[in-house]
Amino acid sequence: MPFSSFGLTPALLKVLADQNYTQPYPIQREVIPAILKGKDVLGIAPTGSGKTASYVLPILTNLQGQSEAKNRHARVLVLVPTRELAVQVREVFIVFGSWLPERIKTIAVFGGVSINPQMIGLQGVHVLIATPGRLLELVESNAVHLSEIDTLVLDEADKMLNLGFQEEMNRIIALLPKKRQNLLFSATLNEEIANINQILLHDPVVIKIEEERANLELIEQVGYFVTEEKKGPLLRYIIKKNDLKQVLVFTSSVYKADNVADKLRKNGIDATAIHSKKSQGARTEALSKFKSGQIRVLVATDLLARGIDIESLPHVVNYELPRSPKDYIHRIGRTGRAEAYGEAISFITPEDQHHFKVIQKKMGKWVDMIDSENIDLKGY
Repeated sequence: MPFSSFGLTPALLKVLADQNYTQPYPIQREVIPAILKGKDVLGIAPTGSGKTASYVLPILTNLQGQSEAKNRHARVLVLVPTRELAVQVREVFIVFGSWLPERIKTIAVFGGVSINPQMIGLQGVHVLIATPGRLLELVESNAVHLSEIDTLVLDEADKMLNLGFQEEMNRIIALLPKKRQNLLFSATLNEEIANINQILLHDPVVIKIEEERANLELIEQVGYFVTEEKKGPLLRYIIKKNDLKQVLVFTSSVYKADNVADKLRKNGIDATAIHSKKSQGARTEALSKFKSGQIRVLVATDLLARGIDIESLPHVVNYELPRSPKDYIHRIGRTGRAEAYGEAISFITPEDQHHFKVIQKKMGKWVDMIDSENIDLKGY
């Protein structure tokens, strides 16, 4: 079932094709049609299953052709537990929404930073992504109003409830109009989720996607103990010493992706970065050249790496570790496909060591480690 069968707006279909999204993930096949029909949804799906795009695409389609909302009255509210997820979800809306004929303004608000720029940015907002505490501060300051919300999304609802947001959630829900579409996503279905389901959802479409396990036996994993400042020389050493071709490097931020790609090029290694700040044309060209072997290294954030499908990708490098074990498995699972062996390399700083132990324990597989102190990196 292709994306074109769902009824998404044509501009989104073009972006999906340009991003090399050929077939929808299982959760997208179920969720997209349900949202487009105006149904409430309860989606239980693991990290890396494509759930964010499953609600972003139909929400953007539904917003096309709607009458303009009043100033500072958002139409869509996405509640998330962390600043990192707020930024990530906003990037997905920006990636897909930037090519729509009607402009959709999206903003992410969260604590830990100055509230004033966020207050200014809420002018003319359509899609508001927020952590609960900062959202309530903005409401109390009359910087945004929730009376026009027609779609509410709770992303990672299990984490939100576990982190003790329930009181804030109750206050926010009381401010919303009674008639609205509710979309709730969680990695697990526990008692708290079941309770909030009864409060929020009306006759929901319930979708449960089981976690797919990567064939880890086909992936040779190795880790390098390394300090932050030696990561760049170590990456260049590994690529040059082993004459690696088609290397997909993961970073955690747009800035770091650009920085790593720039340093590789300055050291004679063909590389480019792919992320949401790049133009659509630049992203499409980079991906095409990487697949054809014209570019040796592609440096990507997790967000845009979702659309990178290469049948026999030989090498994946975790320049920075992802935030969850599931994301780690999703990353390295891009190699070792089609019964072909692949290699996954991870750089582990002293600060990463505990987190990497958690990842290995969850994965059920211990990774051989090499101390980079014993490697001569002069000249790299």
